[in-house]
Amino acid sequence: MIGPVEQPPSSHSHGHPVGHTHAHGPVPPVSKHLRKVIAAILVPFAAAVVVGLVVLWPGGAPAHARTGVGFDQQTRQGKVVALVDVSCKSVNAGQSSSSSTSDACQKATIEVASGPDKGTTFTEVVQPDQTRRYSKGQGVVLAYAPNAPAGLRYSVTDVDRGFPLALLAGIFAVAVIVVGRLRGVMALVALIVSFGILTLFILPAILHGDNPLLVAVIGGSAIMLIALYSCHGVNARTSVAVLGTLCSLLLIGILGSVFIDWAHLTGNTSDETGVIHSLYPDIEIKGVLLAGVIIGSLGVLDDVTVTQTSAVWELKDADPGANWRKLYGAGMRIGRDHIASVVNTLVMAYAGAALPLLLLFSIARSGVLRVAGSELVAEEIVRTLVGSIGLVASVPLTTALAALVVSADRPGGTEAAKNTGPGAGGAPAPGAAPGPTSPAPTRTSHRRRR
Repeated sequence: MIGPVEQPPSSHSHGHPVGHTHAHGPVPPVSKHLRKVIAAILVPFAAAVVVGLVVLWPGGAPAHARTGVGFDQQTRQGKVVALVDVSCKSVNAGQSSSSSTSDACQKATIEVASGPDKGTTFTEVVQPDQTRRYSKGQGVVLAYAPNAPAGLRYSVTDVDRGFPLALLAGIFAVAVIVVGRLRGVMALVALIVSFGILTLFILPAILHGDNPLLVAVIGGSAIMLIALYSCHGVNARTSVAVLGTLCSLLLIGILGSVFIDWAHLTGNTSDETGVIHSLYPDIEIKGVLLAGVIIGSLGVLDDVTVTQTSAVWELKDADPGANWRKLYGAGMRIGRDHIASVVNTLVMAYAGAALPLLLLFSIARSGVLRVAGSELVAEEIVRTLVGSIGLVASVPLTTALAALVVSADRPGGTEAAKNTGPGAGGAPAPGAAPGPTSPAPTRTSHRRRR
């Protein structure tokens, strides 16, 4: 007679001849001994991360004198209060030769909405070929130059996009919570914490002159630990994903350091890095480039390692009798599909971010090798390939770790062995003749499977 499928491994159902009822139900947690081994690795690591956060905590970005260049400008809020169509000649506005409209400009009246000059207005001429257009009542961002003459202190530098961005963020949060429920809420909490660590620790610490690689490793590790454990729980499955992510990040750090030096990349390839270097000359820009590679790879690595670990656990749940080699092979079949899709996603994401730059090279009709060899593109190539190598390596590494852990000694294994012994769980005592439905060979085979 076959016992109920919901019985645990130590139940009396295992004494019956068809002993496969233990194949149902969730995979039990790993043993106490194995949990201690995992804790012995991760607890000191987590303690070191906490110590690093405390020692290197910057306490805010260092102060500096405003240069008024790029993002270092002082800004104020403004609003378009009036728009009037005027002749370009009447306002002495120059015209582009490519303009299809001969003499049609707009004069926008802008009101300062914040700061000591709140309520004052100034005008700005919008030419026909200007890409940025205004509408009445539109919010704008004003560049503020306090040392300029009174009539020239303000100019429009951008439009206010606060409401549409906030609305989009709200839609995103609602979608995550509706679909993910409690997991979705925890994912949003982890996202907020990650952004906080980035803005309150990583960026200010780099500006204070701390080693960018060390700051990125400590900050990235803190983000990983908080995000993974808060979203997936404190358990062996999550710990395996953490270990796989750590090993992959170590590989990315080593490869990134080697190839950034070998390719003679400086990291100073944009106006933004130039301003940063002029304001804080002690910052190691090359280190910032390497830190960016590590932080940029972290999110994708978390996705891969968690997915591979969960896949192996589910495979063990479906086939509790599978050994680690079988689990590893099945997990790698899933992982290869994951690699194919994620690597292509990573490359396309970098290509999309650098699309304007690629268009400029296309206009210049430069050869492929020349384009790839330029520092601007070479940085993205190194960033993409180093991150992709770490991503690819994380799949077999995490799959092997998960297969070994989930196949290791289980809690209650001693009790299960006792229940399969003579006279236990309804099994016949020594010397008793097997019943018609309980032939000895079947019982022996079951014990060997256990």
